[in-house]
Amino acid sequence: MIHISAAQIQESNQFDTLIESLRIGFRNDIETPMRHHHDYANPKESQDSTLLLMPSWEAGQNLGVKIVTVSPDNGKHDLPSIQGVYLLFDAHKGEPKALLDGKSLTVKRTAAASALASSYLSSPNASKLLMIGTGALSPNLIEAHCSQRPIDHVYVWGRNLKKAEAVVNQLRHLNITIKAISDIDKFIPKADIISCATLSQTPLIKGKLLRNGQHIDLVGSYKKDTREADNNVILRSTVFVDTFQGGLNESGDIVIPLKEGIIKEDDVVADLFSLCKNEHPGRNTQQEITVFKSVGHASEDLIAANYFYNNLH
Repeated sequence: MIHISAAQIQESNQFDTLIESLRIGFRNDIETPMRHHHDYANPKESQDSTLLLMPSWEAGQNLGVKIVTVSPDNGKHDLPSIQGVYLLFDAHKGEPKALLDGKSLTVKRTAAASALASSYLSSPNASKLLMIGTGALSPNLIEAHCSQRPIDHVYVWGRNLKKAEAVVNQLRHLNITIKAISDIDKFIPKADIISCATLSQTPLIKGKLLRNGQHIDLVGSYKKDTREADNNVILRSTVFVDTFQGGLNESGDIVIPLKEGIIKEDDVVADLFSLCKNEHPGRNTQQEITVFKSVGHASEDLIAANYFYNNLH
């Protein structure tokens, strides 16, 4: 068994080839049970911690499980609240093949999944990207989207302008114009693609500001009571999810409009499986506004883990 570090994942990643691996993977028969969620007592802290187990396998090929802990009070220990590893096995003989850094794997596959969706849902000539959020996902989402569309202008917004400028500085090597901005509402109508990866509990994207032809990539809202886009965004858009299993049940961006009767489940028209299998055409017209909501799926981890394993072994 080999160990694949965060640095190795970063160095060996090419988003165009990772995205193609995901595209092929979503066409294959990968079995993914519901993730295991276990809250456990953490006596030294003020609240429970959480253990998440996310298995997935392709019969006779590969099997893997991501093991994640969530410790909400870790900030006071100068540690990330979410930590984890990924174990990759040979599904034929059951041998462990690799232990991968869980955070880096998750960041890369999440960005790649968003760009994969964009390859079906954004305008083929999309050239302006607005990145909302300044966390670890943001530079990866920018690079991933740039690998699929001819983007030449990127605008980065965050609640802290200095953090937005730090993201810009990370990406100086890209052959594009990229700048930090302070007025999010001003730039929402200017972007062809809007990618949002935040921990916001209230909408940041207002539907009244959208123009025809845009694509909205919603990544950050992962709880039923949090959201990044308001009801008007959902009403004006054709809505897609990474998986129906997670997308309809885990994120407030979809759950809240469903509960309020703004949309019905049938209004969420397709997931990544049907897009990649060409069972749904994706964007239908240049005037259409599209929304992609991702919550993550263990099959993406398995595909990405095997991708990095093959790159480094």
